[in-house]
Amino acid sequence: MSERSRLRWRCRRGMRELDLLLEHFLDNGYAALDTAQREAFETLLACQDDTLFGWFYQGEEPDNAELAGLVERIRSNFGLSR
Repeated sequence: MSERSRLRWRCRRGMRELDLLLEHFLDNGYAALDTAQREAFETLLACQDDTLFGWFYQGEEPDNAELAGLVERIRSNFGLSR
């Protein structure tokens, strides 16, 4: 399985909203990430759905600054505003 296929599979969540958001970012923003940001994306994908939903749709912020920056980047890529 290629890295892209593996990531696409990991972007599949239990919530359709998260599926759309994460798959959109994988297709339209992931390639521009540097190595550290790609590692942060892997960390983000390991988080629980309710945590991700809070970060992306309810205005909550991760404690980790690198994750917080990535969350904002993904939100912007999808057209979500604060």
